[in-house]
Amino acid sequence: MADLDDHEIADESMDERQEEIECISQQGIIETQLSPNEMMPSVDIESLCISSNRHGHTSNSKGRNWWVIFQLAVQSLGVVYGDIGTSPLYVYGSTFSKGIRDEEDILGVLSLIFYTLTLIPLIKYIFIVLKATDNGDGGTFALYSFICRHAMVGLTPNEQAEDSEVPDFQPDLPKDRLKRASWIKSKLEKNVFAKYFLLFSTMLGTSMVISDGVLTPCISVLSAVGGIKQATPAMTEDAIVWISVGILVCLFMVQRFGTDKVGYSFAPIMCLWFAFISGIGVYNIFNYDPTVIKAVNPKHIVDYFRRNKGEAWISLGGVVLTITGSEALFADVGHFTVRSIQISMCCVTYPALVLAYTGQASFLRKHTNLVADTFYNSIPGPFYWPMLLVAVLAAITASQAMISGTFCIIQQSLSLECFPPLKIIHTSKKYEGQVYIPEANYILMLACIGVTLSFKSTAKIGNAYGIAVMFVMLLSSCFLVLIMVMVWKTHMLLVIFFAATIGAVELMYLSSVLYKFDQGGYLSLALALALTAMMLVWNNVQGRKYYYELDYMVSFENVAEIVNNSNLCRLPGLAIFHTEVIQGIPPIFKHYIDNVPALHSVIVFVSTESTLTAKVLDKERFVFRRLDDKELIFQCTTRYGYTELGKEASFLEIQILENLKEFIEEERKGQDRSLLETEIEAVDKAWHAGVVHLIGETDLIAGKGSSLSKRILINYAYNFLKKNSRQTDQLFDIPHRRMLKIGMTCEL
Repeated sequence: MADLDDHEIADESMDERQEEIECISQQGIIETQLSPNEMMPSVDIESLCISSNRHGHTSNSKGRNWWVIFQLAVQSLGVVYGDIGTSPLYVYGSTFSKGIRDEEDILGVLSLIFYTLTLIPLIKYIFIVLKATDNGDGGTFALYSFICRHAMVGLTPNEQAEDSEVPDFQPDLPKDRLKRASWIKSKLEKNVFAKYFLLFSTMLGTSMVISDGVLTPCISVLSAVGGIKQATPAMTEDAIVWISVGILVCLFMVQRFGTDKVGYSFAPIMCLWFAFISGIGVYNIFNYDPTVIKAVNPKHIVDYFRRNKGEAWISLGGVVLTITGSEALFADVGHFTVRSIQISMCCVTYPALVLAYTGQASFLRKHTNLVADTFYNSIPGPFYWPMLLVAVLAAITASQAMISGTFCIIQQSLSLECFPPLKIIHTSKKYEGQVYIPEANYILMLACIGVTLSFKSTAKIGNAYGIAVMFVMLLSSCFLVLIMVMVWKTHMLLVIFFAATIGAVELMYLSSVLYKFDQGGYLSLALALALTAMMLVWNNVQGRKYYYELDYMVSFENVAEIVNNSNLCRLPGLAIFHTEVIQGIPPIFKHYIDNVPALHSVIVFVSTESTLTAKVLDKERFVFRRLDDKELIFQCTTRYGYTELGKEASFLEIQILENLKEFIEEERKGQDRSLLETEIEAVDKAWHAGVVHLIGETDLIAGKGSSLSKRILINYAYNFLKKNSRQTDQLFDIPHRRMLKIGMTCEL
């Protein structure tokens, strides 16, 4: 068993571990022959309880139990809203970067902020996008898979026809909408370019969200810590940068405790933050200029653009920071529920932000010269130090929002073969979807430190930030239009209205942030393109490898001939042969037999299939097939949704054993009873004799005569990624003494 330090989230008492193990045994699973030193890591055990209770407390109760929803709503405050909630720290300073020329401009910007907050986070994300979750999970890949399951446009190599069978959501609709949806679906399915463009757009959008995960901690922490300069002018820029770096390191170190624990720790901070900014907002409104509430009239936006023209358009790059973090509402929904996020946004976050921005505008009407640091200047004297402390803590929480979202979308990318293998750890036995990825966490930390030390100011980081945010938002709108027409079959007038309002607003904001591309905006695009290139390389070569194995696979019928070869030596024990091929047996099996003519008494070929659904029911997870009527040799397909992952080796062995015995009993029902008992006894005997995992290690190289681009793609780019990613035995925590690796080189 792998070292527990790599996998455990927190030290737990033996009593707590025993309780968790009992959670497994209550599902009817047999006892394992594990010594205390081989006990499963606590985090993995938690994930097992979740899987086994798919239809119990964890899943259905989240939708029915209002107490659970309330708990999740409170917890979401500490995870989802940190980014958008801390935007008041820097919005006005970024918008009026050259100072305020006319007091009326304040009303114009406030009106822009109010309607932007209402249109994008509230209307678009809370009331529309969250309806497009894929079985409760969000993010760019969730939208992509949602489309793929309603039209055959997916490019996942092991996609099966039955994976896309989902019920029609609205069967009784007008015929013209059905015809339009069918026509669009048909066009997409027949257009190869459209399929690749959808996948590329999804990868690029996902990469932009990961870029957000790098930039959010930088800009949030730098902005909050920068407030120290108001009280101690002697504080230098370098000192602020290094303090920010220290905070970032601490933030990433606590990620290993999981979203559940971190969320509850940060939720009180965000509750206090929203109470402070809304309270100070109300104070400023009545203390300085209550007439700012007339900014609710959109006429002030028109007047603002008339007075400032091009400068007003450029200033939109500052206003867009108001809605940074909106994508976290969707990306993090898998950690919580749609209802809990809707409640926390409508009841807490949105009202607090409106009051905060209105209060700052009221303060600026009387102090136009203090716009550079509006937030801290507008705080009443006695509240300055408490507010500074809360601001720093809230900035840390802001970083948590995108870090959690990044873990979610990387998990989805991994399951759809668009990311090199990484270790995924489920961190909660109460709520599904809460994961921690160690390698991603440390890479994000190093990237954040690098950006903070390089840029040192929020101005340039803000420019890069805006491009990433607006690109993801515009992409989600495009996907949403496709879903409206093809899946929801929405009335065309409503689709046009959505595109003409929200889509047009996002396009306008994107055009503005692109204006500052050379002033730091290039950073997010550079990060996104590098990540997209990595994802394209991995996805492309994995697809080539899959089809190579299909071409040279051993058919199920030929396996019987190989096994019945009299020259083979039979060994006691159960052999689990891991493979990616579902329709047959990979060529590496033939390679193994040719070089090691020995097989175990019971053989199970296990192929893992990632489906285009978020989750797979337990009863549908294992599909067995007997390959020889006279021998105990079987093929087993294990199916996982893109928000799930293969389980720890010991638990996988137990599941395979139990489901295999059930399959034999069902298959032999009505036949000779003694034959059934003999086979069950043979399987148990093989289990007790020992389990061996056979892992195929296929080295890929470009075939002779391949083009230069193909050689670079496979020999260098792909193999570099493979050498620096987790291997199969590491992903399943297979003990080395029970593992046999089989090597083979394939020319593609």
